[in-house]
Amino acid sequence: MLDRVGSDVDHPFKRRNGRHGRKDFSMTRSLNGKVAVVTGAGSGIGRAIAIRLAEDTAKIAIWDINAEGAAETAQMIEDAGGTAIAIAADCSDKVAIHAAAEETRATLGPVAILVNNAGIAPFTPFMEIDDDLFDKVIHINLRGPYLLTKEVLPDMLAAQWGRVINITSSSVQSGSFAQGHYVSSKGGLMGMTKALALEFAASGVTFNMVPPGFIDTPMLRAAPIDVDAFAQTLPMKRVGKPEDIAAACAYLASEEASYITGQTISTNGGRYMGSH
Repeated sequence: MLDRVGSDVDHPFKRRNGRHGRKDFSMTRSLNGKVAVVTGAGSGIGRAIAIRLAEDTAKIAIWDINAEGAAETAQMIEDAGGTAIAIAADCSDKVAIHAAAEETRATLGPVAILVNNAGIAPFTPFMEIDDDLFDKVIHINLRGPYLLTKEVLPDMLAAQWGRVINITSSSVQSGSFAQGHYVSSKGGLMGMTKALALEFAASGVTFNMVPPGFIDTPMLRAAPIDVDAFAQTLPMKRVGKPEDIAAACAYLASEEASYITGQTISTNGGRYMGSH
């Protein structure tokens, strides 16, 4: 068991020691049992985020439309000694979101951290996008985070402490072929994040964004591209890992990030370096 500075929370997750081999500083970002909701955490990036926040001693509520995947993630956390619950929920449906939030509060407590990760990224040439598909992408990728934030923000405002982290996309700056619907949804989410960061800047609640680059997930492997060949075109000559995104989220969720709001931590291996 690792010792922690300023924390009496014991947690069985093993963490890296400091560069001098001391264990005292290994949990300076301890979340001390705060409740974190991570959507779309049944696999891929969301799963990695949930596990990392659990390592940092948060209690995790995994919301995913994939009940089996959510349960697997929760079990992984529980097996490692963390605290997690799995809730099967459509994160674009207002009624389902409210029910999931009520279950989370009843089981774990008020929500302190929200990671809006659930999303879809279909490849569809613009002239082949029909209204139903466009609406579906907007509902899941933009309306969902809007509804989720409205649902749990009162918990954070009451505590005068909160973290909302939205998983956006570097494609908003760079564009993405045959993804006009997806890029539109993520652009809207980026705008909403900045607006809320300004509106609630004095409240103790921060709003930030993590736009992933090409991350090795089932979603990427299902895309109509040669992932390994494409990786060679990137500055780092490799795609990222879900844990890379999780690390950025863990920092933004921490007390250390209390003076950061409305910002973007681009985690893309140098693929895009433009202004936001």
